[in-house]
Amino acid sequence: MQDNVVIVGTGQAALSCAVKLRDSGYEGAVTMLGDEPWLPYQRPPLSKAYLKGETTADRLEFRPQEFFAKAGIGVERDSRVTSIDRSNRSVTTSDGRSYAYTKLVLTTGSRARTLPDVMTHGLDGILTLRSIADADRLRRALASAKRIVVVGGGYVGLEVASIAVRMGHAVTIVEMADRVLKRVAGAPTAEAIEELHARHGATILTNAQLTGFSDQSGKVAGVALESGTMLPADLVLVAIGGTANVELAAEAGLTVENGIVVDRLGQTSGTDIYAAGDCAAFPFGGRLNRLESVQNAIEQGGVVANAILGRPVEYEPVPWFWSDQYDTKLQTAGLAHDYDDILTVSVEPGCSAFWYFRDGLAVAVDTMNDAKTHMAARRLFGARVALRRELLLKPDFNLMQYVRTAAAPSG
Repeated sequence: MQDNVVIVGTGQAALSCAVKLRDSGYEGAVTMLGDEPWLPYQRPPLSKAYLKGETTADRLEFRPQEFFAKAGIGVERDSRVTSIDRSNRSVTTSDGRSYAYTKLVLTTGSRARTLPDVMTHGLDGILTLRSIADADRLRRALASAKRIVVVGGGYVGLEVASIAVRMGHAVTIVEMADRVLKRVAGAPTAEAIEELHARHGATILTNAQLTGFSDQSGKVAGVALESGTMLPADLVLVAIGGTANVELAAEAGLTVENGIVVDRLGQTSGTDIYAAGDCAAFPFGGRLNRLESVQNAIEQGGVVANAILGRPVEYEPVPWFWSDQYDTKLQTAGLAHDYDDILTVSVEPGCSAFWYFRDGLAVAVDTMNDAKTHMAARRLFGARVALRRELLLKPDFNLMQYVRTAAAPSG
């Protein structure tokens, strides 16, 4: 069989893998199979610039059709893969077409978690956000709604809430945990974000358990809480996280555990089958991690391409992420897992850094309107340079100088 890489998915990880293969001289066929009508496109702007109407759908696409044609990368749109035949090394799409592969890459991504039908009853006005189609529905709904309830205090929900507030809507954020960003950030970061939203007029309800909805003529009219409160709502955004799309892998007998389990090269439990991006669970920091971020998709897609090319490089990421809310840019670097201390460093009014430590060593940092510290931390963590808590406490400590010196190449 002629060398043929089939990539299931057309997101950031898929594009990264395909382009890396071509840029590195791979001469076999490369085919991407996506279930949306678009060329590979950026998802982060869906809850930012695109939702605000500052950009258009075609401008979200990473590359034009001409790029893929010139690079010899096939992109099949509206082509949902329904099965993997590992014995015959092929995949089948919903319209019955079959694609043979010598190497298979699963970049199936994740989908927005939804509430059970028994709770929503199919009411209009209860939306999620994951795709361009979702963003279009949400944008149309925001044009006429006045009272918005966001269920979930994660990044997507908070970003949409900030846009809705600036549009003049009354916005309530409902979070079942005791603070927003519970799974991804420490208490000081969460407190600063809650204060930010409060200053702009949003209401945040924590420790709030949703129990159902009221309706008027089949459209959502209110959100019922366990406390007995009924929140009036013309529009509800459910933003309670994402679920990895592992069904295809599981049905093919691959190992899955909160994602498609891969090693540091992106190899799954199946021969010549790889996975990357939101759907992949990989070993890092003594546990399996699944990251939904641009950084992870780009880098892990490249790692898989290198493995296919026979130039293996183990994945050792420095995770980073960003979120735009009102006039504030929140950026993260590192992984805030198993930390035992947090130190807040205020650079100047409106600019703060929240450092996470384990056994006195920095493992992650969240910054608000402090891009210099964010970039310095990424370089620091990438060079595996130790930063002790006591250094940050010194009045004359200069992080930028420390990074330039400590992370400089030897020799």
